Amino acid sequence: MFNKLKNLDEKKLNHSGRSHIGETMQLEGDLRTSGSIDVAGLINGNIFVSETIITETGSIRGSLEASTVEIYGHVEGKVVADTVIIGKTAVIKGDIYFKETLKTEEGADIDGYIKRSNNGKLNSEEDITIEEIVERKETIKKPKTIHVVQQKKAV
Repeated sequence: MFNKLKNLDEKKLNHSGRSHIGETMQLEGDLRTSGSIDVAGLINGNIFVSETIITETGSIRGSLEASTVEIYGHVEGKVVADTVIIGKTAVIKGDIYFKETLKTEEGADIDGYIKRSNNGKLNSEEDITIEEIVERKETIKKPKTIHVVQQKKAV
């Protein structure tokens, strides 16, 4: 009797590392995986993954942190990734922080700040020039103004 159950457990697992949240699925809580995930349903919680794709029917209410993010659905929360791709059907209500690449299609609805984080980026010549200008302004002292009062003698 138990041998039959044991044989069922020995089925090959999907080793692609890619998981799927279907359209009819709703997940409450944080999600963490070293693999990739496709979201077509609703996740109420924070997501920490290697790579994710939010399809047109997918929604996330919470922070999203990944190395690569593709958004075609709804995200309500902060997005942090090395590479961010935003499709024309995407609706994002939250700030987007990226390190390397940001691609957006015309028609995407973004309500939040977009900022490149410098963690993965070396200072460019322009950044260095701007820093030098700021430092020079701080070291240059304004000349003091001296008021000279002239007296006239009555004759």
